Amino acid sequence: MKLNLTDQIALITGAAGQLGRVMVRTLAECGADVVIHYRGSLAKAEELQREVESMGRRAFTVQADVTDQASVNAMRDAVLEHFGMLPHIIVANAVESYQWTSVLEQAPEDYESQFQSCVMQSVYLAKAFAPAMIERKSGRFIGINTECSIQNFPSQSAYVAGKRGMDGVYRVLAKEIGEHGITVNQVAPGWTISDRDRENGTEHSASYEASVPLKRRGTDQEIANAVAFLASDLSSYITGAYIPVCGGNVMVGI
Repeated sequence: MKLNLTDQIALITGAAGQLGRVMVRTLAECGADVVIHYRGSLAKAEELQREVESMGRRAFTVQADVTDQASVNAMRDAVLEHFGMLPHIIVANAVESYQWTSVLEQAPEDYESQFQSCVMQSVYLAKAFAPAMIERKSGRFIGINTECSIQNFPSQSAYVAGKRGMDGVYRVLAKEIGEHGITVNQVAPGWTISDRDRENGTEHSASYEASVPLKRRGTDQEIANAVAFLASDLSSYITGAYIPVCGGNVMVGI
């Protein structure tokens, strides 16, 4: 038994970012052809494209603003023109960055940015790509959420608001399109070790790790592994799930 994504096309938004690039490599290693979405990191996106092509997989780099419906639709059209079909797998990974602070100090536009990049990205991607999946009678939507959605710690409010809104969209979407053989799930990373940490020597945090049952931070590869599982046929009867990948730091209640 193995994760086999041969003959599948996967689109990862924010693919040039710290987590996105590992998702790209992992899905390609599982056999998928990859659409590498970026907003401003063209050089990194093109480097990823070369990596994927060196594996013998097809790759296509495309720029889009995922908070703008016309831009998402233009990305859809570009992918269709390039591959002759639309993706089987959508991974909504992109999110706007901002400076975290208290509710009383957080700028209103930060809440807007999180709503647009979490909630509306999910809506625009569904509108653009779900119809082809419905026609095909199969597909995978995978949203990247966060453990913060359960933590609700001070200074997290804008991020939590956006990701909790995203959670609502994904749960409803799972019920609306499940009858067509399409699964809709979320991966919720904890505070994850990425290339930036490895380069800066910041892989460890004693205070954070003390609260995690597994007593360590997770890695970008472990997040990508969960995404690959949900993208594969091994997860064919899982939908509507919010899956923390955080060493048990948060646990979903029943």
